[in-house]
Amino acid sequence: MARIDLSGGAKTAGRSWLIAAAAMSFVASLLHLACILGGGDWYRFFGAGERMARLDEAGSWTPAILTAVIAIILAGWGLYALSGAGIVRRLPLLRTGLVAIAIVLLARASFVAIPATWGPELGFTFMAITSAIVGIMGLTFAVGTSKSWAYMRNLSE
Repeated sequence: MARIDLSGGAKTAGRSWLIAAAAMSFVASLLHLACILGGGDWYRFFGAGERMARLDEAGSWTPAILTAVIAIILAGWGLYALSGAGIVRRLPLLRTGLVAIAIVLLARASFVAIPATWGPELGFTFMAITSAIVGIMGLTFAVGTSKSWAYMRNLSE
């Protein structure tokens, strides 16, 4: 039986951080896909808002399309983290991509401090919880990228 060697490859202090970032990204992607399958109640539970839930229940494709796009982006971010960790082949603009991902996540986490970004259906509790989760993801990407910077520079193109 083939085994995946998570100890080889990238000999860098940031490897475990990037593996954790990938895991979080893939879990978030799967949860978004689960919302598509779960329907309106799942959209409500995960805080997408009553409008998204009702659109889904009315048979609109809009919630599924938007949620699928987010799931694809999150999965792509997971692949970039695995690439930075040396588990999958080097992806284009690897270091730039990882920095951009960290910036996007940390910027999104800061939205909790800006009530105007919450939207009409989102309250402080939802924004606080999601901002904390996204902030942890952003910090994990940032630390992993920083600690792996020199290693990634030396990866073959």
